[in-house]
Amino acid sequence: MSLQQAPRSRVFVELVPWADRGQENSLVSGGDTLSGFRRPLPSAQAQNATREVHVSGTAEVSVSPDRAQVTVRINSTKEAAAEVKKSVCRRLDYITQSLQLQGLQAENVTVTKDFRRVENAYHMEAEVCITFTDFGKMQNICNFLVEKLDSSVIISQPQFYHTPGSIENLRRQACLVAVENARRKAQEVCNLVGQTLGKPLLIKEEETKEWEGQTDDHQSSRLLSSLTVQQKIKSATIHASSKVFVNFEVKGKEKKKKHL
Repeated sequence: MSLQQAPRSRVFVELVPWADRGQENSLVSGGDTLSGFRRPLPSAQAQNATREVHVSGTAEVSVSPDRAQVTVRINSTKEAAAEVKKSVCRRLDYITQSLQLQGLQAENVTVTKDFRRVENAYHMEAEVCITFTDFGKMQNICNFLVEKLDSSVIISQPQFYHTPGSIENLRRQACLVAVENARRKAQEVCNLVGQTLGKPLLIKEEETKEWEGQTDDHQSSRLLSSLTVQQKIKSATIHASSKVFVNFEVKGKEKKKKHL
């Protein structure tokens, strides 16, 4: 005995905005109720309903150090106090004059002196701290002092760092670039579905991160004194990332006016 096949049925569905989100049931023919269906908005309200596109945007930016400090040390120990002062001051004057000739401003040069008695002799030590904004000039000056003064002075390795303003600018730039990336993404989505991107309704920065150097520089950081200048700059570079969430209004495609 063969079973009779049931007749095929077709279902038509229309998706529209709903006027009452709190109403869970709607009446259908025969007085029955069907869960999940609600009364649709009138056509005028449906047209005025705000349509949105929600997107996220991320960005990662970095900034190299903008300052470097080098310390030049001079010392001498002699039995006569006058000879100690003469030896140190002669080299100190040569260093400060060389820095002036290279165009370094006085506010970027700090000089300290220490004079004391050591057993049966006198010891004097002078220290010149130099702040550089031009790293090429820094290398030229350090090489020049080593060549002219040799082992009579001790020149430290450059210490690279960031001014507070550069870090704050980096954080701000990361957020702005992330918002721009989110806007570009939303614009492409609207273009794809034939709509026009409207004004932003909500902008929220969800996550920020900052880190120094590269993630694979852990071994190199242990031997910081053996790094080249470029490697030290790379190690002192600060990276920042930002993640934002943005809601944009979506408008219908603007119709071009026909000229008669």
